[in-house]
Amino acid sequence: MRIYFIFLFIIATLITRANITLPAVIGSNMVLQQKSSVKLWGWGNPAEKVYITNSWNGKTDSTVVSENAKWQVYVSTPAAGGPYTITIKGYNTIVLENVLIGEVWVCSGQSNMEYNYHWGLPQMKEELSMAANLKLRFFNIPRATAETPQEDCKAQWTLCDSNTLQSFSAVGYYFGKKLSQDLNVPVGLINASWGGTPAEVWTPDEKVTADAVLREAAMKQTRSNGWPITPGYAYNGMIAPLLNYAIAGVIWYQGESNTGTASTYHQLFSTLITSWREKWHKEFPFYYVQIAPFKYGNKNIAALLREAQLKTLVLPKVGMVVTTDLAEDTFDIHPKNKKDVGIRLAKLALSDTYGQPAVAAKSPVYKSLEIDREKAVLSFDNNPDGLIIKGNSIMGLYIAGADHHFYPAQAIAKDNRLTGWSKSVAHPVAVRYAFSNTAAGNLFSKEGMPVAPFRTDAWEVDTSGE
Repeated sequence: MRIYFIFLFIIATLITRANITLPAVIGSNMVLQQKSSVKLWGWGNPAEKVYITNSWNGKTDSTVVSENAKWQVYVSTPAAGGPYTITIKGYNTIVLENVLIGEVWVCSGQSNMEYNYHWGLPQMKEELSMAANLKLRFFNIPRATAETPQEDCKAQWTLCDSNTLQSFSAVGYYFGKKLSQDLNVPVGLINASWGGTPAEVWTPDEKVTADAVLREAAMKQTRSNGWPITPGYAYNGMIAPLLNYAIAGVIWYQGESNTGTASTYHQLFSTLITSWREKWHKEFPFYYVQIAPFKYGNKNIAALLREAQLKTLVLPKVGMVVTTDLAEDTFDIHPKNKKDVGIRLAKLALSDTYGQPAVAAKSPVYKSLEIDREKAVLSFDNNPDGLIIKGNSIMGLYIAGADHHFYPAQAIAKDNRLTGWSKSVAHPVAVRYAFSNTAAGNLFSKEGMPVAPFRTDAWEVDTSGE
């Protein structure tokens, strides 16, 4: 009888011992950020001792599960390489296999970031036959919302192949593929995107609700059956679970759903970027895509949104990809050419984050205006080799005098300057270029990058219905 009770006691003791568990983002096939102190974490039984042994140097780190049933440990990672294993042992043992060390990037935004093979992309169909890439790993977070920040999500790390690629962001894939090839390192891509979502849902709700301007703009969002509009909801469900995971940076493609409140987007977008950096405790690089030409219902709202995106370049460690030349159909809000978008994002990262020589990494952006009698002379940044006009004459350039009436202009490009004039404007005051919903323009750097749309004035813009 005594042996029987001892046996029951042992069984009861084993039952009360909670197994060590891990968040979804810590798993086999993952990529850990190289040359970093990365956090590994999870849950277990309070006071349980946890041992973490990695195979790249054989070192064992240890910690004790807290009274809140949580544990964490920081592990130093070497230069890019692998595959490795990580053994985590408590009352149970977990072995993480096929772990690579490399560069980790988050890919986020709305539908143009979410866009994948299943949405009918010809480029991706061609890519499938050569998709197998052991150095490229995906973590594809499903759409999820939450009222409060979550600690975990439902996803898993996968290898890039013809099956997993079909459901992954096309922009993210081309970005990661280019990075991996040029840096010769493994790349882990975490996709957290949702079509139709305004930037408010990706921003911590306390940042929006505490600001009267952002709170009022958020209330103007139109409800939809396809995506959330409540501030913080996508952030809570899809970004918060990643905050402990070490990353190199973020790429972002979003803005179409905020064209109705473009006047506050610069503040909102800047708030999103700075708040993510605060939550990650790292001023990581943040590269984003300027929205493409599209025929919206109201005049110039996309031009104003692009202007807000352009203004966000004042933040440190940010970069912007211009896409005016990549939209073949201005009645399609989803341009099909995602390859060049991803490659342009990668060139920004290669140049600014990794210090690699990258030809045509940045688009020229307007710098200053000088008036030379009846002519307007414009200068540009990011333009080392000068400007060219593709075609017989410039398109999308308008000049106005003091009466605020804009007229089509002619121009010549020489070195870093564009000189424009209009027979209808004797005394130029302001210039606008590609400043409309659908204008593409044909002004480029000699390296082949489109000049970012701009205006030199701060006058009221007509946003009436078209």
